[in-house]
Amino acid sequence: MQFIDQAEIEVQAGNGGDGLVAFHREKYVPAGGPSGGNGGHGGSVYLVADENLQTLLDFRYVHLFKAENGQRGGPKNMTGASGRDRYIQVPCGTLVLDAETDEVLGDLTENGQTLLIAKGGKGGLGNKHFLSNNNRAPERALPGLPGEHRLVRLELKLLAEVGIIGLPNAGKSTLIAALSAARPKIADYPFTTLVPNLGVVRKPTGDGTVFADIPGLIEGAHLGLGLGHDFLRHIERTRVLLHLIDATQADPIAAYHTIQGELAAYGRGLQDRPQILALNKIDAMTAEVAQVEAIATQLQHLSQAPVFLISAVARTNLDALLQTLWDTLDQVNQQAAQAQAEFDLAETGRLGIG
Repeated sequence: MQFIDQAEIEVQAGNGGDGLVAFHREKYVPAGGPSGGNGGHGGSVYLVADENLQTLLDFRYVHLFKAENGQRGGPKNMTGASGRDRYIQVPCGTLVLDAETDEVLGDLTENGQTLLIAKGGKGGLGNKHFLSNNNRAPERALPGLPGEHRLVRLELKLLAEVGIIGLPNAGKSTLIAALSAARPKIADYPFTTLVPNLGVVRKPTGDGTVFADIPGLIEGAHLGLGLGHDFLRHIERTRVLLHLIDATQADPIAAYHTIQGELAAYGRGLQDRPQILALNKIDAMTAEVAQVEAIATQLQHLSQAPVFLISAVARTNLDALLQTLWDTLDQVNQQAAQAQAEFDLAETGRLGIG
């Protein structure tokens, strides 16, 4: 399946039906009066989050989505039929923006969540509506209003609690394969991973946590170099970052600074996201143990974060790494729940509820 995480579509809501000018005509009923019905409302366009979708690929082939127009009003005060609404399925995690103004229209993160993006036009009034004591035979009706038209930009941001980041060939795909049932492409050359990979890792409690293997970042990724610029957005929703560093390379400390610099340059609070560091490929290390531990100590001092010596291939020290990840996630989730509770309490007080 081809992974597409950005798309632009055009949506057109239905126009409202015109009101009708008509007069009641029936035998033995002279001067029956106006009987023109109102036009039906135009259909609206909605986006619906669907957990079964993983990509915006469908929008590469279809760009225009229309809802039905409302029908014209009928005689005998009959209202025209309303146009059918149009529902467009998108993956969970889709950010919706107005392509012309960059206004955020909505963020669809939960399955079944619905967002109105183009409202249908109202139906016009028939001449029955304009009957008055001064005008017993109105010959006036209103046209239906046009439906909204919009250019919409869709941006898919993966819904993963843990984002695995690092330079190309750090072993991210190998790690996610070792921890989950995901089977990404793995090879011994950079840029093997061209799209983000998702894997579900089970906690001891049985709950599943989604890990995202983000394609390799390089220096200058925030400026569009390499692959990282296209996928940095997928880190935005993660709660914890697992920074994987190849322990066999010449300068692991420089590799650490490269990734941290890209996170800071990209912004959006990524540099402040809780991190755990892992020096990978220790099974292939030719240096002395003391030298590797010295690098780990230096990284811990620089990052003020836990640092683990692991081997994704040999599955060395992965249990300890996961336990620290679970503890960090629990702490982050508790802080988020507390912040939400405080916000709700403040809103309740502001609105004078209770």
